[in-house]
Amino acid sequence: MAIGKTAIEAVGVTKIFQSSGQDSLKALDNVSVTIGENEFFTLLGPSGCGKTTLLRLIAGFDFPTDGQILLHGQDIAPLPPFQRPVNTVFQNYALFPHMTVGQNIGFGLEMQGKPKAQVEARVAEMLRLVQMEELKNRRTSQISGGQQQRVALARALAPEPKVLLLDEPLSALDYKLRKEMQIELKRLQNETGITFIFVTHDQEEALTMSDRIAVMSKGKILQVGSPRDIYDRPAVRFVANFIGETNFLEGKVVSTAKGQAKIALDSGATISAGLGEGAKPSGKVTVVVRPEHASLVAASGKATLSGKLENIVYFGTDTHYHVKLNGGGEFTIRHQNVHAGALGFEKGDKVGVLFGAEAARVLRD
Repeated sequence: MAIGKTAIEAVGVTKIFQSSGQDSLKALDNVSVTIGENEFFTLLGPSGCGKTTLLRLIAGFDFPTDGQILLHGQDIAPLPPFQRPVNTVFQNYALFPHMTVGQNIGFGLEMQGKPKAQVEARVAEMLRLVQMEELKNRRTSQISGGQQQRVALARALAPEPKVLLLDEPLSALDYKLRKEMQIELKRLQNETGITFIFVTHDQEEALTMSDRIAVMSKGKILQVGSPRDIYDRPAVRFVANFIGETNFLEGKVVSTAKGQAKIALDSGATISAGLGEGAKPSGKVTVVVRPEHASLVAASGKATLSGKLENIVYFGTDTHYHVKLNGGGEFTIRHQNVHAGALGFEKGDKVGVLFGAEAARVLRD
């Protein structure tokens, strides 16, 4: 997707943490990324991948060993946090329990020396935004976790920052409340028009809320794209494996033409798979197929792959069919339970797996 005007840009950013001994840790390794104005941008990856370190560099809580952090083209890397038009919402919210909801929201504005009338007007506006007008005079120690999260957001938004940073702010909430707050966060971002940079290790959160996602591993950004790009068109094996469930098929390239490759799988079958833009693979490759992009069919010559149905797992919304492929390897198919009836297959049946070239993709690595 086109990102329009740039809000934040990291240019060749490296961060090395030195220990008391001779060992050092490279938390970020020459990271470059551009984040647009009014964008909900997510840094996604496992613990230790560098996503929180990058967020802290943008916030000013740490400084890069090398590279630049630009805000609207200005290098802000040397500036302390209080000189940056950036606010952060932390995992623990960091609210003042002895203050009321309204006092918490207005605290930052008071510290900036804003007139009392202006502070009160802005607090009222923020309370309306997060739909908490009736709790203005309640202490934050007397409200629920979800309400505390809203107060933390309102307090961070009150000074009208150019960028709002969110460091896994939903991690302490239960599943149902977390789902509700995902929708709430996206609504707030749309209404305020502020750039949100969100850090999470939760793939579902990233796919649900983001305009674009950067998938990180070992201090590097492996792929940036829309949720659909990241899910349907992963570029490397780590991204395909980290985002959702998937099937990996190993094989050798036979030929390539018009954005597709013919692959001779190790199991003996030959399939067609899509290529990334400009990709010209050769030799051994890995092909990825999402479970919901394939169908379970009766064994026949028309099937893409053949095998034996080893297990059927019912999940309510869908059913997973686990197939042991002829020639070796396994394949999972996810069938949505649109109707009450099952597909009619039983464990032990000889079955076929059907998918087209548009459902299969050759990975870069």
